[in-house]
Order: sequence, then structure tokens, then C-alpha cells
Amino acid sequence: MEFEVKIKELGERVSELKNTIKTEEATKTSLIMPFFQTLGYDVFNPNEFTPEYIADVGIKKGEKVDYAIFLNEEISILIEAKAVTEKLEKHDSQLFRYFGTTKAKFAILTNGIIYKFYTDLEKPNVMDTTPFLEINMEDLKNNDIQQLQKFKKENYDTESILSTASDLKYVGLIKKIFKEEITSPSDEFVKLLLNEGVYDGVKNSKVIEKFKPLIKKALNMYFNDVVNSKLQNVINSSEDEIQEEVVEEDHQIETTDEEIQAFYIIKAILSEYVKPSDITYKDTRSYFGVLYENKTTQWICRLYLKESVKYITISDENKNEVRYDLNTISDIYKLKHELAQALIKYEKVVSV
Repeated sequence: MEFEVKIKELGERVSELKNTIKTEEATKTSLIMPFFQTLGYDVFNPNEFTPEYIADVGIKKGEKVDYAIFLNEEISILIEAKAVTEKLEKHDSQLFRYFGTTKAKFAILTNGIIYKFYTDLEKPNVMDTTPFLEINMEDLKNNDIQQLQKFKKENYDTESILSTASDLKYVGLIKKIFKEEITSPSDEFVKLLLNEGVYDGVKNSKVIEKFKPLIKKALNMYFNDVVNSKLQNVINSSEDEIQEEVVEEDHQIETTDEEIQAFYIIKAILSEYVKPSDITYKDTRSYFGVLYENKTTQWICRLYLKESVKYITISDENKNEVRYDLNTISDIYKLKHELAQALIKYEKVVSV
């Protein structure tokens, strides 16, 4: 849970700093080293995180890779760093050369925004030309964070990572092809669908071009239907949850629309970290409380929304109330970090 919060915060930092960074060295110190610190590595210990590691290639001597990570005194990961302004496509051949000269099982190519993870799935000791994992720090997905967990120093296990690397690589490639076909259907893809009883005539170029926009439209309509169906299920389940949530049985208590709106904002923020159904509320005479797993002992925040004054108190590590004044309930979005931190104290019950 704590790692998830920290890596997302680093992603936000990347977006904030990227346009002010001009050099490779600045990229290393501002973006890349903090990334590996977040993974638990001591970037200031040259025995663990070695800068300018010599990886001689053939007759070329003095070839250096930017960093090498050593675990249990064995080289484990090579890291080639580029400036944040650089595209990575033209630099993988350099890392390819280094990989074959060491016993490292993994190699990472990065510009501080994109991290490409390589290994040798296709031929032993020869780095694959396609990464098995690619992470965009500005667009972190839940699965990305799960995969990064495996590269944390405390979790690192070569065999465990390799056991899933193959699936990750090929699923990623299939997803990429599928995305391309949805965006711009190829002739082969169109023929494949037409042969499934869609069109019995001759599939010449004129027919294929005629069906391309129809297939694209059909695919988009299908995915829109799927998304709309899932959204409707979420809306329906949320309405059921609100009806079932425990509210103090006091006729003098009236839950306002503003409190419900604030609750949904908080629920949306925390849904990045826990199941939405785990975030509930309890209204009282003095405040509107937001709970984790519907337990009053696991309160996250309390809302005080009066006409004259509006503020929220968030539970700190000792469950003390820390107050934040609100001009409007939209100001709650600015407290994403504080709300996420309020969950960390319940780490034993929050899935990491």
C-alpha cells in the first residue's frame, strides 16, 4: 500500500519536472535515482547501485553502462539511462551489447518517464529485442504497479520474475496489435472477419476498403456497450451500497446532498488503492464520517459542512484529526495524498 502511494507520487513528480530537465545527468538525479530509491535500493551505496559499470564489449574496452544493481554480491540488473528528452527506440542496441557481456538477467532502458524491462527469453544470454514490460510513469496502471512490486529489493527473485516475463511480453504484443487493428483495421484482419460468414463474395481490395470503416465502427460500438454496461453495474451497486450503509438511527440527522457529493469524491480518490465497496460512511449529529470497511475504528476522514464554515479533518498516523479548510467540496481533490496516507495506518488490512 505504501509503495503504491509513493510510486504514484513519483509519477506526479515526473510530470511536474520533465519540462524543466534538459540533460541526462539531471534526468538521472531528479527522476531515475528516485525511482530506484522507491524500489528500495540504496542508490548511494556503490556496492549495491554501481554507477558507470564497465561492460567491455569484444575488442572495445572501457564500455560503461550507467548503473548496475548488485544483490548478494551478484550483478542482477543493468540500467541504461537517457535524457528525459530522448526517445528510447534508438538506444536499445547499446544495451543489447552490454547485456551479453555480464551475468545480469535483466536490463532496463529508461529516460525517467518510460522504463523498458528486458531479459533473454528467446535465446540464453542474448537480450530480447522486445521488452517484456514497459512502464509509463505518467500513466501508471494497477498491473504496472503489481509488476514493479516484483523488482523491489525486498521482493526481488529472479525465477519469480522470469516465470511471468514470457506471458507479460506476449500479452503486451498481442494488446498492441489488437489496439492497432481497432484503430486502423489491416487488410488481413478485415479478410479474417469477412470469412466468418460476414461476406460470401470475392474479397478484393475494393470490398476490403468498403468494410474497413464498418468493422471499425462495429468494434467501437461493441466496446462502448461493454463500458456502458460496466458503468451501469457500478452505479447500481453504489446505489445499493448507499441504501445499505449504516447511518445513525436518529431522526434529527439529515444527510445532505453536499455530504453525499463529498463522499463520492473521497470514494473515487481512494478507489485507486482499495475496493470501492470498502469505503463507506456514517453520518452523525456533529460530523459526516468516512470509514474503511465500515468500521468506526478505521475512520479516514470527517466532514464538517455547514453553511458558515466547511472543513475536513483527516486521520493522521495516531488517529488525531488534522484540519483542512474547504472553500468548496472540490478542494477535497487537492488532498489526495493526505487521504491515501490515512489508509496506510490500516496497512495490515489493506491489500498491497
